[in-house]
Parts: sequence; C-alpha cells; structure tokens
Amino acid sequence: MSKRIDVSDLNVYYGDFRAVEDVNITIEAKSVTAFIGPSGCGKSTFLRTLNRMHEVIPGARVEGKVLLDGDNLYGDGVDPVTVRSQIGMVFQRPNPFPTMSIRDNVLAGVKLNSRRMPKSDADALVEKSLRGANLWNEVKDRLEKPGSGLSGGQQQRLCIARAIAVSPEVILMDEPCSALDPISTLAIEDLINELKDEYTVVIVTHNMQQAARVSDKTAFFNIAGTGKPGKLIEFADTTTIFNNPSQKSTEDYVSGRFG
Repeated sequence: MSKRIDVSDLNVYYGDFRAVEDVNITIEAKSVTAFIGPSGCGKSTFLRTLNRMHEVIPGARVEGKVLLDGDNLYGDGVDPVTVRSQIGMVFQRPNPFPTMSIRDNVLAGVKLNSRRMPKSDADALVEKSLRGANLWNEVKDRLEKPGSGLSGGQQQRLCIARAIAVSPEVILMDEPCSALDPISTLAIEDLINELKDEYTVVIVTHNMQQAARVSDKTAFFNIAGTGKPGKLIEFADTTTIFNNPSQKSTEDYVSGRFG
C-alpha cells in the first residue's frame, strides 16, 4: 500500500548551517518523482530527510513537517527505525553485505526488524523480493553464494530486493544508476517503472534523460552560491519541466546551459 508524502516548510540544518531552505512539496502515491539539480543543491540531503537518514550525521536536524499519509514522521515518539522500514532507501553505490549470501542479503532488513519467520515463509519472501527486483531468474540457483559475487547492476537490484523485502510504502533512490553501465542502468529504469505499480518512488538523478524517461513529476533544486542553502525552484509534471518550465533557471539547467 503506497502512500503519499506531504512536506511543508522543511528546513534542514547541519549545526548552524542551513543546507536546504523552505521546501513545500507533495509526492503522490504510486508515482515516480525525480529530484534534479546541480551538485550541492540539497537534493540528496532533502531525500534523506524523507526517511530520517540524514540523522546519522551529527548535528543534523530539521524544522517543518514530513507527513506520510497524514502521520508526521518527525512527531513526538516516532522511532526513526520504524520510519526507515516504511520508507526504504537505495544508495548510489550498490552496498550488499559482502560476507552474506544473496538469500541473507534479501532477509537482512527483515531480521533487523526482528521478525522471526518459518523457513518456508522466508524462502517465499526471498523469491517474491528477488522477482520484484527482476533478479530471481539470474540468481535462483546460487542463493547461498555471497552477494558480492554479483555484477554491479545485479548488486544494485539485490539492494532493491532487500529494500522491498520489508514491505515499505515508499522507496527512495539516491542516484541508483550513477555507478552502473548503460545496460544495467536500463534494467534499473525498467524496474523503477514496474515498482510504481506498488510503491511511491522518489529518485535523485544527475541524468536528465533518466529523469525524463522514468519520472511522472520532476522537482528542480538549485543553489544561489557556495554556503547558501539549496532551494526547490520548481515542481511540476516531468513533461512540463523539460518542455515548458516556468523558471528561467530550470530551463537553463534542463537545456544544459549550466550545472
């Protein structure tokens, strides 16, 4: 059951430094939303606030609200670990646990949430998650072999399988293809298109063509200069952002004039 995210008046700080300023955005359920913009504009920082991953950095804090179907993820007594099981994360570089088997990699998040399950249920979940990540047919005969033996593109799909095994409602992806070759990138993009049938997907990408290919809506972030906070400049349907943006800086960025 995917859910929508409503962000209002969100500011992100690292100590006294304001990294991201006044973001207001609604991310629709069962859709793909892309965040684009030049390096250092706060898009990855903002993405991490959606499941409280930024909190692993000392001194990081937010002001404002992030609502998941009306529930404030920053409300009193909300456990960040619970938030992260509802809102999964896939990182830039594939990061399967190298000493774990493919099977144990898929189950890692489930075990972390200390859900004990009979072996037959675990086997079914492994298959379902790997099928969901379009990886089952490639690895079904070597589930006990280490995840580190897979190719980069397969490792990234394994990380996606690990993310969906805990039954999240939202999947965040921080430049999931930047370390991959074109064939693997295409496989991940196809997968993103399929994932939105069940999940709300948010992707940060530097690749304009990728944003145009996979996303329903696109948010353009920009920064006025070094030491200034990143800002959300424009958010609209992807076709509008790429063909008829309302802001000059958006047009300059998507047409390659800067960034």
